[in-house]
Amino acid sequence: MDIKDDLQPLILDKKRLDVCISNIPNQPGCYLMLDNDERILYVGKSKHLIKRVKSYFNRLNDHTPRILLMVKQIYDIQFIVTDNETEALTLESNLIKSNKPYFNVLLKDDKKYPYVCITWSEIYPRIYITRKRRNRNIGDKYYGPFVDVTLLRNTLALIKNIFPLRQRPLPMYKDRTCLNYSIKRCPGVCQGKIMPEEYNLTLKKVEMILQGRSTELEQILISKMNEFSRRLEYESALLIRDQLKSIKNIGETQKMTLPDSSISRDVISIASDSENNSIQFFQMRSGKLVGRLGYISKNTNESSETILQKTIEEHYSQTDAVEIPLEILTQYEIPQEKLLSEWLSTLKGRKVKIRNPKRSNKAKIIDLVYKNARYELERIQRGREKHLTSLEDLAELLELSLVPRRIEGYDISHIQGSDPVGSQVVFIDGLPAKQHYRKYKIQSDFVSIGNSNDYESIRELIRRRFRRWSKFKADGFNIQDIVGMKASVLDSPSAGDWPDLVMIDGGKGQLSAAIDALTELNLHEDINICSLAKKREEVFIPYRKSPVNTSKDTPALLVLRRLRNEAHRFAVTFHKQQRSKRMTRSELNNIPGVGPKRIKQLLAYFKSVEAIQMAKIKDLNSVPGLGDSVACSIWDYFNKE
Repeated sequence: MDIKDDLQPLILDKKRLDVCISNIPNQPGCYLMLDNDERILYVGKSKHLIKRVKSYFNRLNDHTPRILLMVKQIYDIQFIVTDNETEALTLESNLIKSNKPYFNVLLKDDKKYPYVCITWSEIYPRIYITRKRRNRNIGDKYYGPFVDVTLLRNTLALIKNIFPLRQRPLPMYKDRTCLNYSIKRCPGVCQGKIMPEEYNLTLKKVEMILQGRSTELEQILISKMNEFSRRLEYESALLIRDQLKSIKNIGETQKMTLPDSSISRDVISIASDSENNSIQFFQMRSGKLVGRLGYISKNTNESSETILQKTIEEHYSQTDAVEIPLEILTQYEIPQEKLLSEWLSTLKGRKVKIRNPKRSNKAKIIDLVYKNARYELERIQRGREKHLTSLEDLAELLELSLVPRRIEGYDISHIQGSDPVGSQVVFIDGLPAKQHYRKYKIQSDFVSIGNSNDYESIRELIRRRFRRWSKFKADGFNIQDIVGMKASVLDSPSAGDWPDLVMIDGGKGQLSAAIDALTELNLHEDINICSLAKKREEVFIPYRKSPVNTSKDTPALLVLRRLRNEAHRFAVTFHKQQRSKRMTRSELNNIPGVGPKRIKQLLAYFKSVEAIQMAKIKDLNSVPGLGDSVACSIWDYFNKE
């Protein structure tokens, strides 16, 4: 048995906690909170390390639920001493960037705003629009968010007209270029017509536009155009001239001039209610508004000044030095303004000032940013109220005693019993909570190719989902008491994943199968459950033969339909992945000399069967340990007449 298995969290082991804290000095530096698997939960900084660390374990009732949840998982504390607080701030930023601790995330990207991603992790990077920024490849970079997605698409299309860029995720042909190369939209990356270094130089110019550095790019291009003219290379000079005109057009459509100087600055403001904080960044470059960033954070009763300070720390720790402006205007005075200014100046390599103006044009700009933050907060409030109304209607329809805040939807997917899978999706307060989604591979012997037993699949899903709760109940826990503890994350077992309502995709048969499974687990009296039939959009509840009487346009039914459709989408997507994986492996298994180990090597190297099909002999030979004869067999298999 591993020694770590005998350890308890520090909060439950006072002796080990005292020893751990006694080793921490009273000096500036960073502290790292680790869990039982030695993963970093949180990185923090302080001028007095021991005082700051002690505060986590004192007066637990004063902490927010999020901090309490973190404290419960701390098994060890490490520290790094620095000479001063500015160095600690820089070190904290680097540690957060490299380790991405879960509890360091303050801000949530507002999902309604898109980003532009450049996949710098690839040899020939792609550029595309996405709404998901976190938890991607560490080498990729994101620019935005951008407020107007239509304008962003038009801008990106114009950029791809100006600069020859990679147009497709995968090549259209394995041995020749496509039409994009012929019309000079793409430099022929699929066939290696351009060196990666030269291609990356082109993308660096695109990056300057996305960073709001169009003026700087224009100066570089003008210098190059003049150089080509002096060397009598007029075609190259004309190409740059056309690029300059197009870049100016982008600037005209993307920017709004404000009555201010030409200095680059960010303007930050916050609007709050009892539940959320809306933080808005206005990015001004050369006196023009080039971008607006929207962030949302949960209201933890901290002061607006403290929230703005944390926002500044988190935001600029994730940006490049070139994107840090020379001046930052804030709605409130920042508690550690001098420290933050020194830290940003170190990152930038130039003096960065943080100001809180009270009059003149700068104060007017802050008022404008605050107005946008308030409108964004009102939008969130309206959405919350709309969802709450729908959930109240759902509680009334199903005769529930409480409004269902957490609703789980279940569905299955297969083709005549092949590759059967199940899905669990979760809506919290009427919105998808994708971090709680779960996938299931159906394992029952009653389900096989040609024998699709939907009822047995549903039984298996429900049994596997709730068997842990059945064990809790068997051990003497009162389920209803546990549900009442939802406000406290320290209560054990945690009630965080207990559903207020379960919805099964199907009719009375599927609902009966789910109830059978809950009865086996002795949970049938504890869980609220219903089903939604596709054909007539009928809602069924336990022990009632006829469907619930409702019209098709009620808010309650709309919530259930959205949940049902999401569960269906998630199940079908997972089924397609499993089927594709099975078909992929079976195709590679047909190649002489290619077994499970080599299939794993090939897929790890090429990422997909399509890439293996298009690979040349020299590419196949570059796979470690493959061998010339096997490489020839693979090439012959996919390229035979």
